[in-house]
Amino acid sequence: MRERVVTGDPLPGEEPEMNSLRPRSLAEYIGQPEVVRPLHIALKAARQREEPLDHVLLHGPPGLGKTTLAHIVRHEMGKDIQVTSGPALKRPGDLMGLLTNLKEGDVFFIDEIHRLDAAVEEYLYPAMEDFTVDFVLDRGANARMLNFRLKHFTLIGATTMTGLLSAPLRGRFGLTYHMDYYGPEELRAIVLRSANILGAKLTEDGAQEIARRARGTPRIANRLLRRVRDYAEVEGDGTLHAQAADAALKLEGIDALGLDRLDRELLRVITDTYQGGPVGVEALAATLNEEQTTLVEVVEPYLLKIGFLARTPAGRRATHLAYRHLGSSPTPTAPVPPPHLQGQLAL
Repeated sequence: MRERVVTGDPLPGEEPEMNSLRPRSLAEYIGQPEVVRPLHIALKAARQREEPLDHVLLHGPPGLGKTTLAHIVRHEMGKDIQVTSGPALKRPGDLMGLLTNLKEGDVFFIDEIHRLDAAVEEYLYPAMEDFTVDFVLDRGANARMLNFRLKHFTLIGATTMTGLLSAPLRGRFGLTYHMDYYGPEELRAIVLRSANILGAKLTEDGAQEIARRARGTPRIANRLLRRVRDYAEVEGDGTLHAQAADAALKLEGIDALGLDRLDRELLRVITDTYQGGPVGVEALAATLNEEQTTLVEVVEPYLLKIGFLARTPAGRRATHLAYRHLGSSPTPTAPVPPPHLQGQLAL
């Protein structure tokens, strides 16, 4: 099965080139002013006091730059970074091995922190608060308690699902920032910067075309840029203008608003099979032969964001905007999106 191009999650094999496009400082970082400004102040204050930055929790949809910000904190503080993920820490011993190797002021980044095992999370509490860990060796009569003193470090946790974080863990973060989808102008600036790094000949209208199909997500924007670059080099003269971008992205099945085959199938199932809804996610998953988690965590967030989908107590419903985009007539009971989304099709 072919990977979805318009997912905010990293695709196999693309991380090395994506890493080369990441900004290394807050001055280079584009967008997220509600995060960048207070983080800049916190970093400057920590440097002035010559102490580690407080623990940071970054939450929001995938692909918006949470990992990038963790690396920026490392560069701004002039320290090293240890990177792991919630699912990778299966036992307390896995966590201990990483914590005891941290030096003073180092950054410890845990992606998908909401997926930490409960036993591992218990060991993280004293490490975050007191920078100590009591580790039990052996069992029964041979059990021994070892107290480890840790260097003061900065934990940065990233999650796409804040609601799955336990209250005790969430309360131990001193700085909490929500990252939202990017606007078209911010994405255009990101794409132009990335094209310059890659040495691609990207025009202003080409950047605009890529940006408006990138679903408000920098990772998707950079991925689409690479697909358009390949198309322009093989099928065109190497220039990434609007016509080349449009042709390349149509070839990928991505329409003018960034919707792909699965997005459109989901909407058509609701509008045609279930007469506009409401319909439960279980029925949608069975009809589309997709996992429920894929629909809830990957497909629905953007459709909700642009007002194509409405979640009601009875289930999912397609809105007037969804019908218009699909070129069909809405049912009399189809929800009308809020006024700020009424002009979404003109983006």
